[in-house]
Amino acid sequence: MKNRELETSPYLLYSDGNGNIFEDTSLYAVGRSGWDALPVPVEEWIELPEGGSLYELPQRTGIGIDVHTGELRLCEKGWAVAAFIPPAHTGFYIAAYETRPGAPTLPLFCYTAVAWQHNRFYVPAVRIEQDIRQECAGFDADKVTTGVEHLTRAYPHNRLVNHLAHNCALTYHCPAARNYFIGRWECPVPASPACNANCVGCISLQPDEETIVSTQDRLQFKPTVEEIVEFTVPHLETAPYPLISFGQGCEGEPLLMWETLEKAIIEIRKHTSKGSININTNGSKPDAVKRLCEAGLTSIRVSTNSARSEVYMPYYRPNNYQFEDIVESLKVVNGFGGWTSINYFVFPGMTDSVAEYEALRKLIRETDLKMIQWRNFNIDPDWYLGKIGVSETGEFMGVKQLMELIREEFPNLKYGYYNPPMERIKGKYEADFAHY
Repeated sequence: MKNRELETSPYLLYSDGNGNIFEDTSLYAVGRSGWDALPVPVEEWIELPEGGSLYELPQRTGIGIDVHTGELRLCEKGWAVAAFIPPAHTGFYIAAYETRPGAPTLPLFCYTAVAWQHNRFYVPAVRIEQDIRQECAGFDADKVTTGVEHLTRAYPHNRLVNHLAHNCALTYHCPAARNYFIGRWECPVPASPACNANCVGCISLQPDEETIVSTQDRLQFKPTVEEIVEFTVPHLETAPYPLISFGQGCEGEPLLMWETLEKAIIEIRKHTSKGSININTNGSKPDAVKRLCEAGLTSIRVSTNSARSEVYMPYYRPNNYQFEDIVESLKVVNGFGGWTSINYFVFPGMTDSVAEYEALRKLIRETDLKMIQWRNFNIDPDWYLGKIGVSETGEFMGVKQLMELIREEFPNLKYGYYNPPMERIKGKYEADFAHY
């Protein structure tokens, strides 16, 4: 979509509570960083990308700038509105609103600021990744269904293929699972029903006492080596730009199953040398990571909400590991010549704070990090800050400026949203390799 340049700030949006969204031409839209509402630079607004959607935020009143007085004030016409921005895009600001007492906790989605101008929706964001592997336009539902029918017949007793088919691809419309059944690119390999962290915003398991629910059901069994090898080898052999990834949103922590993964990787490499083998992980067990690298692991993506232990620990609430372990896991993979990235949960006002910036620089230098996947944080902003005990977010620079400063200091560090295949790791990273 070609972006139409804005000359003035776009207008605030509000919902009437019945699914109808309106503009308020008396208020310019603003964004939120941490606890603060502030103007969004005009040049940081882009048209809402295809695949984006809008949310009504119940019991929350939008904040805007009065077009006449220039002062911040509330929109009393309805509830606040936020945007979900699709994969490959990173938001610069959260939607700005005032939460009323007793308001329900928001579900586990991202809540990017959104506005209206020129008969178009706008969001403050950037396309951080040119890879099109998860774009809505690239999925043909009939091809996915046909692929599911074909592969479940080919592997009738494989519980993992059945899980990916009926739970992931057909029920939750997981882009990675759908790509597998179309026979292309990255293939997800969930492996662990258990976890050694108790993340506040876990998308596969929430405690019964929480008012929010997980966005998907967690894997209920431990796959065998044979189940993993049976369908991943053919994928690596035949898919374009093939990649398999342990550690998915529908499971716990894959490193708890490291012995199974080690055997599976060894067996996979007996049958094919093609493609890349990746693990998405919390990085909690460096010794296990070392064993997987010795077996043939190609890359690691470690998830984190922060480069600071004091912010990481109250969110992940880990069992028997520390923040230092995730740093060590990155160092281990780098020592084997592997590809290292972090799945970095971007929360404006926290991620772009001066303290976080300094910690991120230190992490990059210490681990020789290869890539940052700038991911939108899917969580209720007020709930998150309350859960980790942050009442003041301190001085911040803006997500866009943070990205620019890190890129300037570390020119070889790659930015993106997805795990790169071997062709990208070993060849030209910016190459246009994925096609519909």
